[in-house]
Amino acid sequence: MLKRFSLYGFLKNQQYHEPFLVLAFLRMGLSFTLIGVLIGFREIVLNLFEIPSGAVADLVGRRRSLVFSMLAYIAGFVALGSAGLLYQAHVSRSWIMVLLFSGMMATAVGDAFRTGTHKAIIFSWLRLSGRLDERTRVYGFTRSFSKLGSAASVIIASVLVFVSQNYFYIFFLATIPYIINIVNILGYPAELEGGVPGRTSLALVASHMWQTFRRVARRRELRRLVFESMGFGGFFKAAGGYLQPILQAAAVPFTAALFTGVAMSSEQRSVILIGPVFVLLFVLSALASFRAHRLVSFLGHEENAARFLWLLSFLLLTVMAVSMYQGYITLVIAGFVLLSVLQNLWRPILVSRFDNHSSESSGATILSIESQGKSFATMLLAPLLGFLVDTVYGGSLGATPFWPVALIGAVLALLFFLTAPGPRQEQSDHGDMGV
Repeated sequence: MLKRFSLYGFLKNQQYHEPFLVLAFLRMGLSFTLIGVLIGFREIVLNLFEIPSGAVADLVGRRRSLVFSMLAYIAGFVALGSAGLLYQAHVSRSWIMVLLFSGMMATAVGDAFRTGTHKAIIFSWLRLSGRLDERTRVYGFTRSFSKLGSAASVIIASVLVFVSQNYFYIFFLATIPYIINIVNILGYPAELEGGVPGRTSLALVASHMWQTFRRVARRRELRRLVFESMGFGGFFKAAGGYLQPILQAAAVPFTAALFTGVAMSSEQRSVILIGPVFVLLFVLSALASFRAHRLVSFLGHEENAARFLWLLSFLLLTVMAVSMYQGYITLVIAGFVLLSVLQNLWRPILVSRFDNHSSESSGATILSIESQGKSFATMLLAPLLGFLVDTVYGGSLGATPFWPVALIGAVLALLFFLTAPGPRQEQSDHGDMGV
């Protein structure tokens, strides 16, 4: 099953537009504020569907939820790609915006019915196999394949963008691996479905969802984990896209020096840096996810590892804020790569900490609540960060307009570090994978 789980992660990260999404929106004439609004809208939709989708997955069936998720993604990719083509055809802006919001809504629904569900499937398999003590290691292993899939997708997308000189075709190409992933999901064993035998009513779904939400609200440990996810995951999701325009700006002098006398479009120039940097980012992220359990073993407990990562995040984001203000672009790019590495060390540890406080029957719902909290933070932060970047850009405050992004992240990291639980002893997650 590890091979199927890893294949799922590899295929679902074949989102060829992801390294170029902000640039595609900028090519359509959108401001950073409007891009933030689009991202915020996606997170609103995600919030509306997040917890119900987890409850549906627990009660109706996790494989069915994942298949529906893949279909929603496919619809979203087609809508976003079509918006770009309509922009090139000089169609009315109102129609373009309808497609953009529709595409973001469809991908949000896809996210909602996927997030938490596949993790719950993995943990169900671990319980059935008697390997629960390997949570961090197994999840890190499968997550590393997801990041390798992202690295492969960057290479494929970069080649297509360079050849076509167009950001919009890659949206359509992403539908192919998602169709393949549907076939992969349908091959999962029935015992991992997780559904309750018999007929499932809306009242049962609502009751299950409410009981799980009350459990999260009443337990301090779960509340803390949700807030941590909002602080790190929500911020990272809102801020990560700003690496794209930074790389595009850095690519102008870089390509001018490296390819003297060679005429290149802005799309081709962006690929020269975005391709290698994102491949490096995803490969290092894969290694980080795969080795996250070693950090836990070294520090003795998952809580100790989380506190250590908050400290590193604060220091890194502080350096990034200063570098953005002063215009040290190389340091900024390196900072984004390192921030992604920290996020991929932190994520498997967080998921394992959640599972420590979850039951088999509510696993997907609790992880969906966590993801909803993260989405809520992104919903608030994305428009705010976009507005701040546009404001700083208009006022020419600093060498680049992106320093408020890192500054807000540094403040969040400091708050969570200062309020983190103290050092703990003994960590049971030392089992071997046997793979």
